[in-house]
Amino acid sequence: MDKSVTDDAASRPTFGLSAEDLLELFRSGQYEIEGRMPESSNLTLLVTVTGEQPPEDDEPISHRAIYKPGKGERPLVDFPDGLYRREVAMYKLASALGWDVVPPTAIVDGPLGEGSAQAFVDANFEHHYFSLSEAGLGERDLRRLCVLDFIANNTDRKSGHCLQAQNGRILGIDHGLTFHNQFKLRTVMWEYVGDPLGEEILADIDRLLDSDIAATLGELLTGLEIDAVHTRARALRTAGVFPEDDTGGHRWPWPLV
Repeated sequence: MDKSVTDDAASRPTFGLSAEDLLELFRSGQYEIEGRMPESSNLTLLVTVTGEQPPEDDEPISHRAIYKPGKGERPLVDFPDGLYRREVAMYKLASALGWDVVPPTAIVDGPLGEGSAQAFVDANFEHHYFSLSEAGLGERDLRRLCVLDFIANNTDRKSGHCLQAQNGRILGIDHGLTFHNQFKLRTVMWEYVGDPLGEEILADIDRLLDSDIAATLGELLTGLEIDAVHTRARALRTAGVFPEDDTGGHRWPWPLV
């Protein structure tokens, strides 16, 4: 049984604002940098984003976000500059599947230039993928993240990239190393190998395949990368089961957490 979401928790939103309101806030609001997130290979900043003063002296809306400016990225050999675009592409792909397992993420013009802003998850940081899986928490969300990572070709799904929000929902973060056209999957999420995907996930993949993936991701990825998204989704749909590590154990990230 999925114990991550009780009836009470399921009625509460993950964030205080809707996804649409968060995205608009991140695009148009004022940024205040609170500090740098520790143990990040690229510049990753915790910010508070505040909207304009509303009428009738109400308090302006605000929300914390994780801001990743493009100019703070370290060059990589196997990925082009602009990893922040892949953060946004992952959110758009999850949304196209109908899954709210990635925090709302937008391309923004922040205080250090263009980058991505993602809604900060007020998480229970005692949990990560290994502890959640062992405790049987959030299985529905975790299974969706597992499928999402395969379709997006996530090369860096560490255990600590799975966060449990205060309402019990599980969300995935840190998606800059995704969508390469060459298959590079590296993940800690191998608990479901060979299990049937189930009718719900298969129906969601069908909806994605029937949609205009190029229109969804076209401004963020190359044509080859978009074609590869479609190929991986079609392969998973045909197989009908969760994928397995076909390399003998090399599809694990490091460090694991």
